[in-house]
Amino acid sequence: MPGSCDLDRLLSGPVLEVAPRLLGTVIRHGEVAVRLTEVEAYAGPDDPGSHAFRGRTRRNATMFGPRGRLYCYFTYGMHVCCNVVVGERGDPAAVLLRAGEVVDGVEVARERRPGSSDRDLARGPARLCRALGLDLGHDGADLAVGPVLLRPGTPPAELSSGPRVGLRGAPDRPWRFWATGDPTVSAYRPAKRLGPRA
Repeated sequence: MPGSCDLDRLLSGPVLEVAPRLLGTVIRHGEVAVRLTEVEAYAGPDDPGSHAFRGRTRRNATMFGPRGRLYCYFTYGMHVCCNVVVGERGDPAAVLLRAGEVVDGVEVARERRPGSSDRDLARGPARLCRALGLDLGHDGADLAVGPVLLRPGTPPAELSSGPRVGLRGAPDRPWRFWATGDPTVSAYRPAKRLGPRA
């Protein structure tokens, strides 16, 4: 059974090296497991797209802790999204888990995402968290010991990269990585342009 040493090796290094390495890994919570097919890298204080760009807050505190923890946050007033912390302690680099394929516990995931096709069960960061049954109470979870676990898997045969989704800060950095041609990868949407202030 892989443990903390294996996970530490998987997550060690610059965030732009770690992020594509997470493609094909499996994240599990209870009965449901998701093979990751799409992720985004966030480089902390050097990255205007990162929650940590302006420093530590109560919301993003987990990003500043040890790597191998799950950083969960609430967005748009209704959704939970999650990241894997990959930086050294005090270096808030993290990888957003954008999409994946449910490979275990499909029936449970379907109950949590009624009306969705199997392709769409975890296709998008909020959907992925819903399928796994993750909420803000899982913020800070140690991915080596649970209750949320991250385990090695089979890397995709080919991967692609491009701009991150929906960002106004550093929108053109090609820091989104995905398994080329995988149907569970989410659709790319650039950030909406804001009109001039009155």
